[in-house]
Amino acid sequence: MSEPDPDSYGLPAPPASPGTPQWGKKPPSNGERVFLSGPQDRGNELLRTLRIGWEFLRGFRKLHWVGPCVTVFGSARFPEGHPYYAMGRELGAELAQAGFTVMTGGGPGLMEAANRGAMESGGRSVGCNIELPMEQAPNKYLDTFVEFRYFFVRKVMLAKYSYASWLSPAGSAPWMSCSRSRR
Repeated sequence: MSEPDPDSYGLPAPPASPGTPQWGKKPPSNGERVFLSGPQDRGNELLRTLRIGWEFLRGFRKLHWVGPCVTVFGSARFPEGHPYYAMGRELGAELAQAGFTVMTGGGPGLMEAANRGAMESGGRSVGCNIELPMEQAPNKYLDTFVEFRYFFVRKVMLAKYSYASWLSPAGSAPWMSCSRSRR
C-alpha cells in the first residue's frame, strides 16, 4: 500500500496500480514554454486569444442545454472497489433523483462514480475533461462530453452551469479547482 498523500488531509490514499503512469510528470510542451517566456508578437497573441475565445464558445454551445447542474469535484485515483467510489456513486444517484444534472471533470475515479450514479438512476451526466500529456480519458458514463485545452476555460464551464458544487474526498488538485471556480 502506498504512503498517504500529504495533501489528503488525513484521508486514506488510493492504492497505487502497478504500471500506472506518473501523472503530470511530462515536461511542458513547447507552446507552454513560449507562452511563459513573456510577450510574443501581436499576431501570435491574437491567434492565442482567438483559440481561447473559440474554446469558450464551443463550451457554451455544448453545455447550453444541460439543465440545472451540481458539479462534483473528486480525485481520479480512487478505483471502483474503494469506499469513496461507492459514496460518489450514491451521491450521483441522489442528485439525479433530485432533478439535477451531474457535472464532473469527466475522468475516472470519483468523477466516474458520480457520473455513473447519475446515469444508472436515469439522470443526466456531463463531463468537462482537460487535455493533459499523461492524464485521463473520458469515462463511459457521460451523456454529454466536452474537452478543453485551457484549465481556466474548464473552470468557468464547471462554475457557470452549476447551482452548487460538491467536493468529494481528494488530494490537492480538486480542492484547488473547486476553490478557484466558485463565484
